[in-house]
Amino acid sequence: MSNGHLLSIAKQFSDSASSIVPLGNGLINDTYLVSTSVQPFVLQRINTQVFPNPAQIMTNLVTLSQHIAQKGSAEIRLQLPQILSTVTNADLHQDEQGNAWRALSFIADSESLEIVRTLDDVRQAGQALGHFHRLLSDLEPSTLHDTLPGFHITPGYLRQYRQALDQSKVTPDSYCAEFIAHFQHHADDLEAAKHQGLLNLRVIHGDPKLNNFLFDVYSSQVISLIDLDTVKPGLVHYDLGDCVRSCCQNKDTGEFDLKHCDALLKGYLSEAGAFFTAHDYQYLYPAIRLIPFELGLRFYTDYLQGNCYFKVTEPEQNLRRAVEQFRLCESIMAQEPALNALIAELMPNG
Repeated sequence: MSNGHLLSIAKQFSDSASSIVPLGNGLINDTYLVSTSVQPFVLQRINTQVFPNPAQIMTNLVTLSQHIAQKGSAEIRLQLPQILSTVTNADLHQDEQGNAWRALSFIADSESLEIVRTLDDVRQAGQALGHFHRLLSDLEPSTLHDTLPGFHITPGYLRQYRQALDQSKVTPDSYCAEFIAHFQHHADDLEAAKHQGLLNLRVIHGDPKLNNFLFDVYSSQVISLIDLDTVKPGLVHYDLGDCVRSCCQNKDTGEFDLKHCDALLKGYLSEAGAFFTAHDYQYLYPAIRLIPFELGLRFYTDYLQGNCYFKVTEPEQNLRRAVEQFRLCESIMAQEPALNALIAELMPNG
């Protein structure tokens, strides 16, 4: 898409839009930063292959914003992106190709991280996610649309994998295939607990990886949590497991970093401990183990299907992503005793 065409779309949200450049490296939506005569804003093309009903996303964002606004400024420590309307006062703009576009406020003087810099970055991310969950812990999950049915339902991904394996023309990777076969019995850990009434549905972010936290460039404090398209009813354990997966992997060795996990869980529970139950603590380790398995399963399935979901720059990128996640899962399981001991210490009266 040409820069001129992108700028014409940006002008649907602001007549004074003057320039547009790519922003971030998300794997789903296309994101741009738009300069105007007043203040910049974020323009996104929503991937309707992934999100077939963009209007539901926008409705969820409105519900979220209204609920948090009722808390009062003293209680809110995160600045969430605000919806910007088109010049005709609509939440979305549909271009001539049928693409859905939306605009959000730009969080100034902030940066996202691809790699953890310090142990405090990890603690900050955990605390911010816990704060987000606590702010929404009294929002009835059923008031939100499920914008991604089946998302973070690991048994469903396992079924998709088996179907892809049967239909794929790609030669299976022996390591991935054997890893999945050996540990697939863990896939139902959280869903079984949910069906037994041990874990409750709450409002989740859906994708709280490291680069979705915005850090203040001056104070290095987390000031925002972005990419809210996946906000939906779910288990907070999926969120926490994903945050741990993203923030607690040693990028040099690929191993699981227990010290980072300790800092993240302490930050998270300093907020989420206010609503956590005994069963919530009990399923922390299964969640931390499950999410890299689930993401590896998703990457590998997409590889078998010809890379139709996650953006890739070459055909085997999703295979390498899958292997990385399975190696991380192996490292987590190797440190299970130490991780369980850490969780036991964090429990009330632990």
